[in-house]
Amino acid sequence: MQSFKEKVVVITGAGSGIGRALAQQLSREDAHLALSDINLAGLEQTRATLTGDGKVTLATLNVADRDAFRRYAQMVIADFGQVDAVINNAGVALSETVANMTYDDMEWIVNINFWGVVYGTKEFLPHLLTRPQAAIVNVSSIFGIIALPTQAAYNATKFAVRGFTESLRQELKDTPVFVTTVHPGGIKTNIVRNGRMKTSMTGPKDLAQQAADFEKMARTTPEQAAGIIIDGIRAGRRRILIGSDARLMDRLQRLLPIRYSDVFGWILRRMS
Repeated sequence: MQSFKEKVVVITGAGSGIGRALAQQLSREDAHLALSDINLAGLEQTRATLTGDGKVTLATLNVADRDAFRRYAQMVIADFGQVDAVINNAGVALSETVANMTYDDMEWIVNINFWGVVYGTKEFLPHLLTRPQAAIVNVSSIFGIIALPTQAAYNATKFAVRGFTESLRQELKDTPVFVTTVHPGGIKTNIVRNGRMKTSMTGPKDLAQQAADFEKMARTTPEQAAGIIIDGIRAGRRRILIGSDARLMDRLQRLLPIRYSDVFGWILRRMS
């Protein structure tokens, strides 16, 4: 997909962060945008920043609710008549040890991070298959490639998104639908502040401390991340790594598929 002009693009989690930046950049290309988020106020702030001529619709959506997602997909098709690209971007964070993690926390993150991607893919796939060119873009994480302590639940969801999407890509290889997985490293968003950050990877810290630590390590802006995703779609990249930190971690995992955890363990001890 080389041009987004007058293409209908669905973006979940568009009320802030990468989702908002994607909406802004695609709007400048005169794409039509179906934007959703659980936070309507954030969506309205996003819309206020858009400068293109494309049609824009906003919807409050809990991506973990399958029936709500089905109704949303039907609404988008009714509003636009077609869908050309779906970017399943909505996601949340959870930091806790397996021993202390509650089932409620685990179900919360799995329902949003994994099932939200599944619903977004399946509800729109029949419509995407009717288009001459289409795209499914599922946002995983560098934590869908490497695993770290206290991130078991987050890792589980992001590894699941990666596996689901890579299998889907093979199933759709002879169709007009391009499929890619996105693996961001540290992006300057509010994912930590809005997450359930109960135990830090580097020892006992409150939410404010964890957010401050994350902001120091996150070197990529949402705008940069969005640009890399859009360029990746144009280039037909089947895996999109975002940030020098993501590229480094991916390389290290390839070189040391088991012992990379020892390297990161040493780094975490130095940070604690």
